[in-house]
Amino acid sequence: MDRRAPQAKPLHLLLYDGECGFCQASVQFVLAHDRRRRFQFAALQSAAAARALVPLGGRPADLTTFYVIEDHRGGRPRLYDRAGAALFVAREIGLPWSLAAILRVFPRPWLDAAYGVVARHRLRILGAAESCVLPRPEDRDRFLDAGEVSPR
Repeated sequence: MDRRAPQAKPLHLLLYDGECGFCQASVQFVLAHDRRRRFQFAALQSAAAARALVPLGGRPADLTTFYVIEDHRGGRPRLYDRAGAALFVAREIGLPWSLAAILRVFPRPWLDAAYGVVARHRLRILGAAESCVLPRPEDRDRFLDAGEVSPR
């Protein structure tokens, strides 16, 4: 009989542009579909994002890229960006979204180029965020930057 303590499920950190309506809508989408509650969130403009991202080589000042840090509190966090981050999120939130993994047949530069088109036009798609996302009380613990004051 194995008496080791059960390992906690890894948590993933999604880092997004907190001033972008498209990005905030994406966060709301993940919140609605992440039934296993595996994702946590922080705006790229936050100190929480800088603390998590900089040691892994990410650039919080690049607001055209969103990042995911797989198992961000574990011993071996892994950084994904652009299309890789989007496909990671789709895989983790499950069916039917995980079917997007079929896109991995395309070369990464092609996927990142498609991501770049969306990133360049994201403010035209849903505009700038009118206000900050206020998480529901049951989701507040998933936002690592919830206690930070916005620099605006």
